[in-house]
Amino acid sequence: MKKLRCALIGATGLAGQQFVAALKDHPWFELTGLAASPRSAGKTYRDALRAPNGMLGWFLTEPLPEALANLVVVAGDQLDPTKYDVIFSAVEADVARELEPRYAKTLPVISAASAFRYDDDVPLIIPPVNASHSELIRKQQQQRGWKGFIAPMPNCTTTGLAVTLAPLQAAFGVKAVMMTSLQAVSGAGRSPGVIALDIIDNVIPHISKEEHKVEVETKKILGAVGVPDAVKVSCTCTRVAVLEGHTEAAYVSLGRKASPEDVIRVMQEWKGDPQTRTLPSAPPRWLEVTLDPFRPQPRLDRDVSGGMATSVGRVREDGVLENGIKYVLVSHNTKMGAARGAVLAAELLKVQGFLAESSRA
Repeated sequence: MKKLRCALIGATGLAGQQFVAALKDHPWFELTGLAASPRSAGKTYRDALRAPNGMLGWFLTEPLPEALANLVVVAGDQLDPTKYDVIFSAVEADVARELEPRYAKTLPVISAASAFRYDDDVPLIIPPVNASHSELIRKQQQQRGWKGFIAPMPNCTTTGLAVTLAPLQAAFGVKAVMMTSLQAVSGAGRSPGVIALDIIDNVIPHISKEEHKVEVETKKILGAVGVPDAVKVSCTCTRVAVLEGHTEAAYVSLGRKASPEDVIRVMQEWKGDPQTRTLPSAPPRWLEVTLDPFRPQPRLDRDVSGGMATSVGRVREDGVLENGIKYVLVSHNTKMGAARGAVLAAELLKVQGFLAESSRA
């Protein structure tokens, strides 16, 4: 199979590095172009990552791919779109608002940024949950006059929650959700990031804009194509001294009564959308349910199936909510909730024909 040639904008940041690792040796995609801020332009990727004090700012546990280390970085607005089939975007929302439409005029743009998540003609895809939402791409192309499109991934906190709610919605209906998150510091990135003296021996009870993202995005993901679901969502998002893996305590009011055993069975049997089962990044199971009352834990469970599965435990009846069920989940925020989740979405769009149809001749 001939690989699609990809470029990455925002390559030097932590999110960009996660894309580099996720695309290394991918069977369908080949990363052949790197873009970043003007201060990195003209440097090799290795030199662009190097700090003034000489430290190599490659922050992942995976080694820097040698095949990309000597690739020359260009400015984010200087990519030649005729050289690529797909653009991956790992820039901040304000930069994405400017750059992504520029490339979407001719190419598919798969984005980790929040800039266009809430537009009515933009799908917010978690492949096992709402693969059919890619239909919005046709509307987006028609309304905006683009040959390409923008397909952003959801917020990382939303991802784990939505994956656990999808089988419950299908089996029992979901009326309302309350959730409290204990989010890893890696979700804040490195700049500005979280100051060590603030997070050590502490819990920070507010993450700017996070709760709004979860409440709005969950409705969009669980709804019909272009129509947000009526589910009521309320959450409190906190930052804790964990490196990777978001933990969430979810309280769910179901449409009809179900026992904890029913919920566990439905989660264990859930296979997600059939289109996802042969995707290269798909795990054997999207949900891993544990009966151990002390699990899941981020340190022990975040890397299940390479960080692409969501771990669930402590499934119990809730006596306050109508038809209430409560559970704890752990989702890998920098893998399924970030670059690897975006690559998974790109794989789905390729299977569905969107990348082939919108790529260059």
